[in-house]
This record gives sequence, C-alpha cells and structure tokens, in this order.
Amino acid sequence: MTTDTSRGVDLGWILLAALLVAQPAAAQQTPSMPSTLRYGSGLLDIPVSSVLPHLTVTGTYSGFFVGIDRSIEVDAAGVPTGFGPGVHDFFSDASLAIGLLDRFETGLSLQSFGGDAGDVWGLFSRVRIWEPIDQGIGLAAGARYLTGPDFGDGRDYFPARLGFADDRFGKELTGGTNLSLYGVATAYLRGWDGGRLPKNDMTFTMGYGGGMFREGGRLGFYGPGHANGWFYGASMHLDMGEASLLSLMAEHNGFDVNVGAQFDWGGLRVGAHYLASNHSAPTGGYASEYQAPKLGFLASVAICPTLRGIRCKPNLMRRTVPDTIFIPAPPPDTVIVSLGSTTPPPEGEPVTICLSTGRNASVLVTPQGDTLVGPTLAPISSLRPIVDFVGSYAGGAFWFVNGSQVVFEGATFGQSEDAFPIDCEQILRVGIYEGVPVYADRAAERPLVVLFIPVRPGLWQRYERGLE
Repeated sequence: MTTDTSRGVDLGWILLAALLVAQPAAAQQTPSMPSTLRYGSGLLDIPVSSVLPHLTVTGTYSGFFVGIDRSIEVDAAGVPTGFGPGVHDFFSDASLAIGLLDRFETGLSLQSFGGDAGDVWGLFSRVRIWEPIDQGIGLAAGARYLTGPDFGDGRDYFPARLGFADDRFGKELTGGTNLSLYGVATAYLRGWDGGRLPKNDMTFTMGYGGGMFREGGRLGFYGPGHANGWFYGASMHLDMGEASLLSLMAEHNGFDVNVGAQFDWGGLRVGAHYLASNHSAPTGGYASEYQAPKLGFLASVAICPTLRGIRCKPNLMRRTVPDTIFIPAPPPDTVIVSLGSTTPPPEGEPVTICLSTGRNASVLVTPQGDTLVGPTLAPISSLRPIVDFVGSYAGGAFWFVNGSQVVFEGATFGQSEDAFPIDCEQILRVGIYEGVPVYADRAAERPLVVLFIPVRPGLWQRYERGLE
C-alpha cells in the first residue's frame, strides 16, 4: 500500500450548468453551518441542504492521526493476503469554497499532492433547491469529483474516502467512480431560548449518494458499517456570544460514525473530531486505516466581503424582538399630576397596527382621528419629527408613488389593491427591497407569489408576481 502525507488540488470537473438556472434568493435564516473537513459547508463529512451566503468564502485545513501496528495487504482480486507494515502518520486536507446567489456553493479540494501516486484533487458543488423561510425542511443536490491516484501500472484507481492515495482500490474491484452525486434534506428547528443551555438551534440531515458514499462496501477492510449510500447526521448550534457559535455534530457518512465540535468566533473556526467511532477492534488490533478510530483537528476562516471587517458573523435562526416605542421625557415646563387626579382617560378605540419591523403595536385612536401612543397617551403628531414609529416604509419612495414593479428573487411583482391593515402574526420577513422590508405569508412556499410591503405604520401594500 502507498500513502502520501501531503495534499494537493486540481480543477477537475464542475457543475457550472447550475448557475444558468439559479436565481438570487433572500438572505438565509438558517443557522451558520460549520466547515466540513474537505468539502465546504456542512457537518464533518456530509453535506447539508443550505449553502454559503452570496460571495462568502471559506478556507479550511484539517487533518487526522492514524496509528496502526500493521496494515492489510490484498491481491489483485481484493482478497486479503496478509499484513504489511504499520502506519503511524498524520494526513491532512485543504479546501476553498465560495457561495453564489445564496443558492449555489462550489469549491476545490486539496487531498494528496505529489508523491509516487501523483495528485489527488477534486471539486465539489451544491445547489440549494428549497430552503424554508423560517423553521422547516430544506432540499439540495450536489456532486463531489475526485481524481484517482496514478501508480503507473496502467490500472484505474478509485479515490477512497479518507483522501490519501491507496493502491488497494482498483476500479475493477470497487466499481468506483470519480463522481459522487447526491441529494440531501435538512430539517432546521429552533431550540430552547432559556434554561441552563444558551440559545440554540438544531438540524437533522439525511441524504443518499453514490460514489464515495457507497462504493467499495464489499471490501472487508474498507466497508463494514456501510449503509448502501445513505448518510445522516445531526447538529446543535449554541449561541456563545454576540459573534461566536459552538456547533456539536454527529454523523454517519455512509461508512463511519463521526463526532466533533467546532467553535466559530467571528468567522475564525477551530474544531476537533473523532472519526470511525463505530468500528470495534478485531483480534490482534486494528489493521485497517479506514476502521481504526482517528482523532483530528480543523482550522477554517469564513470571509464575507460585503460585511464591514469582512469576517463573517455566525448566526442562529432569526428570533423576533418586540418593538419598543420610545416616548421622550416631558419638557421642563410641563407639570404632571399623578396623585389625586380625576382627569378621565381620553375616549378612543384601541387599535393594533403592524409595523415594518414585523411586530404589532397598540395605539388609541380618538374620535377626532388623533393617534395616541405610550403610557401617557401622547398624540403621535405632537412627537414628530423627534419621535416616530420604528421601521422603514415605502410611502414616500418614488418607486412606490409611481406604482413601479418590484423585482424580488428574480421575479417582478406589481401593486394589487389599495393599502390595507394587516396582522403581523400572519406574515414573515423574507428580504428587503430598496431599504424597505419585504414580507410574505407565513405559510407561503417558494417561489413566492404574493409579497407585502409596509407603506406607513399600520398600512401595507400587496404585490403579486407577474402583475403589471
């Protein structure tokens, strides 16, 4: 068996056709996902349904230790013939990934560089097919392509799952291919916001793939524990501060059970992982690098060029925050009588209005049409321009006044009906247009057909897809 301790990259094969059909999407509300060991964002070795945000770049270096006192040798038919020397080494990988249009992620993988077997390099791509607006299930499809090692003997070799060049994996034995296609679904759930645990989210992932996810399973020293192409995993993301996130992960990558943790501080990520924890030691000790448990670490950086400071800030799923209307202190020449006062409260009708922040606010509307706010029931007209309702509104924008169409997520939407009140409990923010928040029905599915845009506090405009 031949192994290389250095890693490398080639351009390989890429799914550029996905860019032709992808459309810009609203900013994702799912939690920031960790960096995988070799293939962009995901868990440890399996993909998830989300992709990196638009123009976000991650660079990752990872490695693991292998320590076995003997290694299995096989003949040309893949039948074990005995044992060879042990392996005590550190194997490392590197990758570079970028997100595009909030729908597509692609990158290069550097796995084995130089040596007698040549380079082992690859490319990975993933397209986000569906992503929930809030909690829910996302879907994605993707591919991983790796070149096989070349030992100069005229045989084609399968790139095994640990990345290093291995002359025991001829394609005629494994049926292996260089291309691994897969589909994956991920459930995103908000966790607890109180108690002993910090604020947290959870994900549950399941997918099916070919290539490295299932091939080679019939080889005894390589495939015990294989799941015929199925992979699955779970993660918990813990809020550790304003710009830090701790991710705990467990997965089955089709062959091995891997566990790990990763800490993200403002886009700087460090992690530790324990691979192949499901394999038990045979008599005489482990003789397969693939079944022996392996301890490793990871270092990664996430760069967001569109953000100030360019380092990405990790996030959990969005939590809504109650709106606060601030009423200024009374002027110095105002006398407030609170004890013994017999002044009755003003007459009016309590009204709930929906603000552009997505939260309802309670006001009192008098028979004269004044809007009273705050504990002192002050007329809002007397507080402007110093104090007003929070949020951004489209009422004075030229594009709204002119009745122009709104372009959102690659589609055009036109004004429908007059402005009307709406209940904030029925809508959910899905993006922003010209500085004004854009909302949709909570139960709406993408592609969105109807949008709601705030005109002024309490009044909203409906926009419909394709309406001129």
